[in-house]
Amino acid sequence: MNRYGTDGKRGLRGATALLALTLAGGLLLTGCGGTDDGSNGAKDTAADSRGGSAPMPAPDRPRGEGEQRYDGGTGAPGSGEGEKNGDSREIAPDPDHLSTFALDVDTASYGYARRTLSEGRLPDPATVRPEEFVNSFRQDYDRPDGDGFAVTVDGARTDDEDWSLVRVGLATRPAERQSERPPAALTFVIDISGSMGEPGRLDLAQEALGTMTDRLRDDDSVALVTFSDEAETVLPMTRLGDHRGRVHDAIDGLEPTDSTNLGAGMETGYETAVEGRREGATNRVVLVSDALANTGDTDADTILERIATERREHGITLFGVGVGSDYGDALMERLADKGDGHTTYVSTTEDAREVFSEQLPRHIELTARDAKAQVAFDPETVAEFRLVGYDNRQVADEDFRDDRVDGGEVGPGHTVTALYAVRTRPGADGHLATATVRWLDPDSRTPHEESGDVASDALDGSVWESGRGLRVTATAAYFADALRSPGGDGGSLPGAPGLSELSERADGLADRTENADLRELAEAIEEANRLA
Repeated sequence: MNRYGTDGKRGLRGATALLALTLAGGLLLTGCGGTDDGSNGAKDTAADSRGGSAPMPAPDRPRGEGEQRYDGGTGAPGSGEGEKNGDSREIAPDPDHLSTFALDVDTASYGYARRTLSEGRLPDPATVRPEEFVNSFRQDYDRPDGDGFAVTVDGARTDDEDWSLVRVGLATRPAERQSERPPAALTFVIDISGSMGEPGRLDLAQEALGTMTDRLRDDDSVALVTFSDEAETVLPMTRLGDHRGRVHDAIDGLEPTDSTNLGAGMETGYETAVEGRREGATNRVVLVSDALANTGDTDADTILERIATERREHGITLFGVGVGSDYGDALMERLADKGDGHTTYVSTTEDAREVFSEQLPRHIELTARDAKAQVAFDPETVAEFRLVGYDNRQVADEDFRDDRVDGGEVGPGHTVTALYAVRTRPGADGHLATATVRWLDPDSRTPHEESGDVASDALDGSVWESGRGLRVTATAAYFADALRSPGGDGGSLPGAPGLSELSERADGLADRTENADLRELAEAIEEANRLA
C-alpha cells in the first residue's frame, strides 16, 4: 500500500513533514521566474491536454454543510495538524474536489537554499518552499495575445501505482521592449545596518543598482531611502534624464552603520513613494535587506498595517530582494505575500545584475492584479489530490470570485506553475480536471477568467519520459521534497526518488539541455546528497 493511504485512509502516513510545491513563476517586481526565453525548461512534447467530457467550470458556491477537508497527518477530519505544521499535507477527497490559491511567483527559497548548500550546510526545512523551487525555472507554455493568462494543463505517471503529477501552467504575454513599456517610478529601500557590511550584501546591492541606473530610461524615476536604527530619504523621486550622476553619488555613498529598524525603513519608503508617485507610471517599492530586524517593529503584520493606506489607495506593490548568508526569510516572505509583492534572493554578482539590470527594466509593468487559481478535479476519475506548495497562499473555495480577497500580482513575460499529486481511480477514463485563473485588469480592476482542462489519457506516460518542462518541474519539486524530509532520502511526494537517484537524473537533464540553470540545479542536488 502506498504512503498516501486509500479511500478509507485519506491521510498521509508517517511523521515526515510533507512539503509543498506549486506556482509559480518568476521573479522581479512582479516576480519573474519565467520569461520569453524557454531555454530553462521547454515543454517539448508536453502540450495543453484537452479532451474527455465537458470541462467542469470553477463552481460559484461555498463548501456545502458537512463538507470537510481531511488532514494528511492524522486522517481525521478537521484536526488541522498539517496546517498547524505549516505544510500542505491535506488530501482532499470527494466531495471536496476544489483547490483554490492566490498566485505567488516568489523564488527566494530556492536561491537561499543554493547559497546555504554552497557553504556546506543543508537548509533549514522551514525555509524550503517547493513552489519557489519550481518557479525558479522558465517554462515554454503557450502565451496569450493580450493581458491576462493562457492556461496549459498536463501530467504524467509517477512510480507509485495510481499516483500522477499534474501540472497547471499559467503564462502571461511576452514582455514588451524597453522602449514600449510605461515609465517607472521606483523607490529603493536599502538596509544599511551593521550586518549589511558583510561581503555579498550592501556591496552587491550597490554594484547592481549602479548598473541598473545606467540601463533605465531617461523618463524613469528613482528614489532612495536608507534605514538602520532610523530611516532617511537620501534621494527624493528623481527623474533620471540628466540626473544619473546624482543617483550614482547617492548609491556610492551608502555605508553600513547600526541596527536594523526595518519597520521605519518601510514606512519612510512608502511615504517617499507616495510623495513621488507618478500618474501613468508603474510605481514600486523595492526592499533590499537581509531582513534581520532587531529594532522597532519586527512583526510583519504590524509593519504592513503602518503602510496599509499607501498600499491600498495607491496600489504601490512591494518587491523584496534578500541578501546575506544569515537571512530573515520568514519576515521577508510574509512582507511580500501580504504586501501585494514578491521576493527573490541574490548571492552573487551575476544574480544581482540579472535581477536589477536585466529583469527589473524589462518587467516593470503589471498585467494582472489579485490573480487566483482554482482547480476542479472530477470525482469520477480522481480519488485524492494534493496541491504541492502555496501553504501560505491558500484561499477558501467560495472566495475564488470574491474580488475583495487578495490574490497575486503578475507581470508580462512570466510563467507560473502549480503542481498536484493526484491519485486516479482504478480504470479512470475521461475528464480529469479543469483549471481556471481569475484576475483583475491592473488599471480598470475589471475581472477576467481563463480555463484549461486535462483528461486522464494525458497521464499515460512516465514523468521521467515526459517533455522537458515537466521533467524540470518534477526534478525541482522532488528536490524540495527531499530537503523537507528527515535524512533527505526520499520524500513524501508519490514516486519520490532518493537524492542519489535524483542527482543522476538532474545531471543527465543538464547534460542533454546544456542549460546553465539546470546545471546549477544538478550541482545543488549533488551537494545535498553529499551532506544528507
